[in-house]
Amino acid sequence: MIRLFLSESDWKADVSGGSDVGKRWISLLEDLGSVIWSLLTVGGRSEARLWLCNTISGITSIAPHRKRDLFVSLLRARTRNEVLASQLFRMIFERRPQKVGLLLAKRSCVLEKFFDGHPTRILQWFSHFAVGGGMEPKKGAKALSQFAFVNRDICWEELEWKGKHGQSPAVVATKPHYLMDLDVLRTVENLIDNVPEFWSSDEFAESLKDGSILSIDTNFFLEFFVRLMYEEDSRDVWEVIDEFLMEESFSFLCNHLLITLQGQEFHNFLELLHKYLDPRIETGNPGYSSLWLECILSKNNGFECIDQLLLLNAVISRGRQLLRLAQDEESLEELEKIKVIVSQIGTFSSSIDSLAPMLNECFKMKAMEAIKFLGLQSWVLHYELSEKCPTPESWELLFFHNKISFRKSDKYVLVSPNGQSEGNVSEFDDGLSAKRKHRKKEKRKKNKRRKFDDMVSYDYEEPEFDSSNERLGFQAGAGSWLLSVDGFSASWASADLPEYLSKFCFSTWMKWLLTSVT
Repeated sequence: MIRLFLSESDWKADVSGGSDVGKRWISLLEDLGSVIWSLLTVGGRSEARLWLCNTISGITSIAPHRKRDLFVSLLRARTRNEVLASQLFRMIFERRPQKVGLLLAKRSCVLEKFFDGHPTRILQWFSHFAVGGGMEPKKGAKALSQFAFVNRDICWEELEWKGKHGQSPAVVATKPHYLMDLDVLRTVENLIDNVPEFWSSDEFAESLKDGSILSIDTNFFLEFFVRLMYEEDSRDVWEVIDEFLMEESFSFLCNHLLITLQGQEFHNFLELLHKYLDPRIETGNPGYSSLWLECILSKNNGFECIDQLLLLNAVISRGRQLLRLAQDEESLEELEKIKVIVSQIGTFSSSIDSLAPMLNECFKMKAMEAIKFLGLQSWVLHYELSEKCPTPESWELLFFHNKISFRKSDKYVLVSPNGQSEGNVSEFDDGLSAKRKHRKKEKRKKNKRRKFDDMVSYDYEEPEFDSSNERLGFQAGAGSWLLSVDGFSASWASADLPEYLSKFCFSTWMKWLLTSVT
């Protein structure tokens, strides 16, 4: 039977010959880490990098002003990071176009060059004099017509008409649909050549304030604002950057900005992140979400090799994806090696019935190195649970032998094509917002009260199994359980249990480790 090592007395026990066994155990975990790393690097490290960036985005302890300072430090690094700056402005364009529009409105005169010699841009912005039917003309067309009327003494002669003769201001004022006969391209070209006042006018500036002009040529405006940011060090531009970084979530910023960082830049980001994390993070639960990573980053100033962090993240936070990678038909050689190593580790755990030898070796290591071996051991559990618990009966025997009280849930779940159960709420689901978790938790509480009498409760009493799925309440191997390890608060299906239990074990071991490793 698979041992989860959830009892603290297991590792405190004085195991005869434990030192030699522990060293051998660590050696096998080291071998396992090498095999897993070879899997991760077959197609380059890009996927492992994405996994790590996703885990970093789950960090929640950084205050808004620290989050701003972190990314501003990256942007103001000695070596300009124009790729990062360009990506940041692309995000601002999409989510806060009005902020950028106001910056453009103050610099409207520079857009004369934007339109000069670009007929497509002119037609996109200044055409569409929509009249009648309650429709407003588009921003550029409205600015052009308003300026022409207000400044008709200097501007009207520059208007070009498609008909045989022009129209007077008085006629157009009473019949505004005549503006649709305006030759927009020739008119704007005349304004460029002869009416510079238009480009600094209030009418034109007003048309820019909503930021819709950015869509005409995004790359042009990205280059324009990066230049203002770095070459002119424009204060109002940096203020918009500061506001945006304060307003957006750390998760959103990481998911969209970290992908632009290369090599040393990513290394620099981790160095900076260290300064903005609370070193007292161990007071939390380091096995859940990204807290284990916060623990490592807050205690380590400097990383000689990011590869170790990529490996750690893969085994701790991406166990399910890593297992799929190992089971891919192109990874058969690595999978066989994994099977052999896991089998040897299982021999230790079954004969000694304790995690003590391995943990006692971890207590002698630095925190990051020790956490690596706990992470690898948790993935060993993930692998074993995935392979050795194919039936509901096998899961319930596992709960019994590891002293986990459980109740059968009458909620049946469907398994999605990616192997994850649909409808289950996992604390490790990085994509689930806190608000959705709260709503579903409240709903579960209500359902729990209604359905409590219909559940079967097991408190360390071995159930008497028979071969009938109907007696166990399962259909075609489906079913889910409520477990005492999380206060019976979530319904867990067999598809999710390997990941959930392995991470819960890692959490438990981490608590022990943090009280013993300095």
